[in-house]
Amino acid sequence: MSHSPLDVLIAAATRWMDADPDPQTRSEVAAVIASADIGILESMFGGRLQFGTAGIRGRVGPGPMQMNRLLARQTAAGLARHLLVAEPESRNRGVIIGRDARNGSADFLAEMTNVLSHNGIPVHVVDGPAPTPFVAFALRHLNCAAGVVVTASHNPPEDNGIKVYWGDGAQIIPPTDRAIADAIEDSVTDGVLIPAVGNAAPIRQVGPAHGDSDLVAAYVTAAKSLVGSAPPEPVTLVATSLHGVGAPLLGQTLWEAGFGRVMQVADQEQPDPEFPTVNFPNPEEPGALDELLALAANSGAVLALANDPDADRLALAAERPDGTWSALTGDETGAVLCEHLLHHLRGTPDLLFATTVVSSRLLGAMAAEAGAHFSETLTGFKWLCRPALEHPQWRQVLIYEEALGYAIGATTRDKDGISAAVVAADMANRLEGEGRSVWDVLDGLARTHGAHVTANGSIRLTGADWREKLVATADRLAEDPPTQLIGLDVVRQDQPAGDVIRLWLEDDTRVVLRPSGTEPKSKYYCEAIEKVITSPEAAREAARGRLNQLTAELSSTIQPESRP
Repeated sequence: MSHSPLDVLIAAATRWMDADPDPQTRSEVAAVIASADIGILESMFGGRLQFGTAGIRGRVGPGPMQMNRLLARQTAAGLARHLLVAEPESRNRGVIIGRDARNGSADFLAEMTNVLSHNGIPVHVVDGPAPTPFVAFALRHLNCAAGVVVTASHNPPEDNGIKVYWGDGAQIIPPTDRAIADAIEDSVTDGVLIPAVGNAAPIRQVGPAHGDSDLVAAYVTAAKSLVGSAPPEPVTLVATSLHGVGAPLLGQTLWEAGFGRVMQVADQEQPDPEFPTVNFPNPEEPGALDELLALAANSGAVLALANDPDADRLALAAERPDGTWSALTGDETGAVLCEHLLHHLRGTPDLLFATTVVSSRLLGAMAAEAGAHFSETLTGFKWLCRPALEHPQWRQVLIYEEALGYAIGATTRDKDGISAAVVAADMANRLEGEGRSVWDVLDGLARTHGAHVTANGSIRLTGADWREKLVATADRLAEDPPTQLIGLDVVRQDQPAGDVIRLWLEDDTRVVLRPSGTEPKSKYYCEAIEKVITSPEAAREAARGRLNQLTAELSSTIQPESRP
């Protein structure tokens, strides 16, 4: 007997409702079933959230297409099932788990902790909200087999997610992510999510992500090791956590590293899952740093620091010669941090720098000038950390991606906006002593390597089928890439991954096109390099002119094809 699509969806919703431990989402599903709204049912039960950037991320709500307590249980069951096969020592080493302060994070952490424990895997739990980089650090410090962070990073308030690390401290990559996804499906199919209580392994609270615990002390010590001795007269800094979880650990780490003159944006300092003072809790978004810049302009600060809500990203802002404050781009921050680190390490053999295929080419030029090793990887720190893992004889100094992610030091496997902030504070202190600013550093780099100017953007997709639209757009561009842009021939192209296309124009302007791994966006990244003849700013203006034309043309080039 055949069943209609509506019957299939209602059956799936009913099965989900029967297994759901949350009365709130159960009642939401019951209401949707009663309404028989096939569109809403499809959006909740027409598939399952798939692993993207080392985990899953989506809106909080009922069903396997959204984030909820049952999905957290299922994810933990699949992770446990794969861990016990792939890493049998996980029964001894355990898993560490932490969370941000978003809606649902505490409940999702509790569900995952319970499932992992009842599958015989010890669980180390960070008390209260914790920055993602703190959990990643604790994983290696405690020699855990894996790590989990319940977070949606800088996504909108209605989102949440689950991020998974493996025992090497890096985000999971294929085939591990696929194996976990398959194990989740197996757990859902056979219904074994929480085995008998007799198999429960211990749950250990490791303390909060700030204060005087041994774990916090170890993190702070590691961050302090990235800079020299504490300055006798530290500069004044301003900072914001954008209503996230990073402020306590950032303040403590800066203080203990000798940078105690830090003023936080008061109404953004405490965690708030609604992010009330910003439209979008991402330091890259227009307006997100308005309160930080206003505080900086009236405080005598030398540098402004902004973490995203889970504190794995860092944005910098500084005063320009005309007295206005503005943020550096992610690539500009990568360049000035590289210059500062090379100032202390130049001449040291086998240094390693790495960035991604969508980031500026300036880091590669700086590494070449310094005689250092340089690698270019796919986007995401799950790939950026691989050169150091593959070449342990090299000393990783800085790996970064243009989306404000920086990992500094030989043992850092993922982006860390707090330890990077300590290095930025050290840089600000040094430049202040030399009578220079970050803008002076960038001008000097432009004179040496040319003015590297970037223009990045995205086209946001709508509708429940946005994932299909992303795939279709990427496939179309790969099969039929442009042969000319802004009147210039495309003289070279490559495909670092199946859905990433890079194009070089005849004037060496570069364009990269790719779909987002976690959001309904089709992204583009453009870079023009202009030789400095009269001044760095004149060269930048010339490059910006070309990029303005290019981005206008790209917006129509990469629009997803409309469906009939």
